[in-house]
Amino acid sequence: MKKATAPLAPATTRAEALDRIKTAMVEKKLTQAELADTADCHEKTIQNMLGGRSVRDQTLFDVCMVLGLDFHGLRDAWHGESVAVANGPLELKGNTGGVAPVYMGAYSSAAVDHYIGSYLTLRRAFTLPDTIVAYRTDISWDPDWPSLLFQERDRPDAPYAHRGRLYIPASSSFIHLVSLTKGAMRMVVVSQLDRAGEMRGIITTLNKQRATFIPVATPIVYARRESFEAEALGDITPKNRAYAEYKRLLDETIEQGYARLVI
Repeated sequence: MKKATAPLAPATTRAEALDRIKTAMVEKKLTQAELADTADCHEKTIQNMLGGRSVRDQTLFDVCMVLGLDFHGLRDAWHGESVAVANGPLELKGNTGGVAPVYMGAYSSAAVDHYIGSYLTLRRAFTLPDTIVAYRTDISWDPDWPSLLFQERDRPDAPYAHRGRLYIPASSSFIHLVSLTKGAMRMVVVSQLDRAGEMRGIITTLNKQRATFIPVATPIVYARRESFEAEALGDITPKNRAYAEYKRLLDETIEQGYARLVI
């Protein structure tokens, strides 16, 4: 009778985490190039990781999904200590727990919980004249990757709805809603949430014009709402009763200096 194999103890150091990754690659017969392709990242990124250098948590997550490893345990071990590499020791990084990564602003969940909720989102249509696009954006805290997460819903062009993270610099009165998919980035820069439950600023993205995509920018408003009326979402034209109020909010975004369009 074959003796059952005892489960591996959790990795506690970056060296042990690296050993788990390399062993899993051998078991699955994956080369560095194949792992990079399957995890949808550059081969140089995999080379840096296997050399013990710092990589993004998203890279660790993608690699763990491919190799069938426990992301949370490996991530904690990876940030638990520095290991020596060819260019010298890496920076010591502790487990951030309920704090967003430094590159996102190092904000804690308690410091930003007032952002959590649902927002009426308004911007002008990129191709339809006298039309305002209105949809819902939900903001929540992601405990698996400590940070605020936003998800767009009820867009008239649902296949293009975005999902991303909030970057909140400590020294700025503006925050960033960033979505990044396979190198394609969309950024929204808006003011921090005010007492009226509003954030105003500008969105920069790509829009399909005939046979190609071109960069576009336009004012955007997020207004906290407890409920949403179906007729107040979608492509809003002057015939819709909500149009005048939506237009006022967008016009004020420029008039009050939340954004400036330079031509």
